[in-house]
Amino acid sequence: MKLPLVNDPEGDRIPASFPAVIDSHVHLFPFKVFSAVWNWFDKHGWPVRYQSKSTELIQFLLSHGIKHIVALQYAHVPGMANDLNKYMVRICEQFPGQVTGMATVFPGEEDAANILKKAFASGLKGVKLHAHVQCFDMVSEEMEVIYDVCSAANKPMIMHVGREPKSEAYVCDPYKICSADKLENVLRSFPKLKICVPHLGVDEFLPYQKLIEKYDTLWLDTAMVLTDYLVKKLPFKLSDLRVDRVMYGSDFPNIPYAWDRELKWIESASLSQDHLKMLLTQNAQDLFSIPD
Repeated sequence: MKLPLVNDPEGDRIPASFPAVIDSHVHLFPFKVFSAVWNWFDKHGWPVRYQSKSTELIQFLLSHGIKHIVALQYAHVPGMANDLNKYMVRICEQFPGQVTGMATVFPGEEDAANILKKAFASGLKGVKLHAHVQCFDMVSEEMEVIYDVCSAANKPMIMHVGREPKSEAYVCDPYKICSADKLENVLRSFPKLKICVPHLGVDEFLPYQKLIEKYDTLWLDTAMVLTDYLVKKLPFKLSDLRVDRVMYGSDFPNIPYAWDRELKWIESASLSQDHLKMLLTQNAQDLFSIPD
């Protein structure tokens, strides 16, 4: 079911009471790929409010007070990862010290291990995968190749492996390939592998709450689930989650509401300054090796 555009007002800056803000979930693609992504969202998800070239999107966030951006991408089909990774390297070179770029690879594609090794050697700091789009099973041989490379290189993985948001437009059923139980099998089998699951693991919130308590190698980000858009009410307060394993992410620009909607929600949650620093700054620095 398609969701609506929200014309809520946007702020000029991050809240004045906040420490430095790292947005750990920002999508950057070549404009041709972005256009295809936005067209898909418009048909099957929601209207994307911010549609510009990657450099303009970065400049928008930085000019509004975001200190640092973790940039994500994902290969939609085999054979496009190398070009996307080269594109991300160029973006990072344009914004030194302000953008940390993630690589991508299509699970099961030919030479997947070397695609990742080359991307890491070029300066990319981890890998982003999206199970809904790439239709991979977390506990498969094709994924073990990727886990091995990331473990050996000490590079984190950002994997959208939560079951929602589900769409009939996906080739595969996320409810069949995504589950907190499957992720736990990965965490057990690859104890040195660092993984971040976006969107607090929507919609398996409570299982993921338990997993971050149990595993020091698992992180969650908050993208789109603190805004009463995808989820009307979380089954816990943000302060109930392990404080050193949850970090802020926006999903910018692929959002249907104001860029700072989630930051306003966080401001209203009355978290301590120590908690805010962990959520907005420190946890992302630790996972992605971002210097002060």
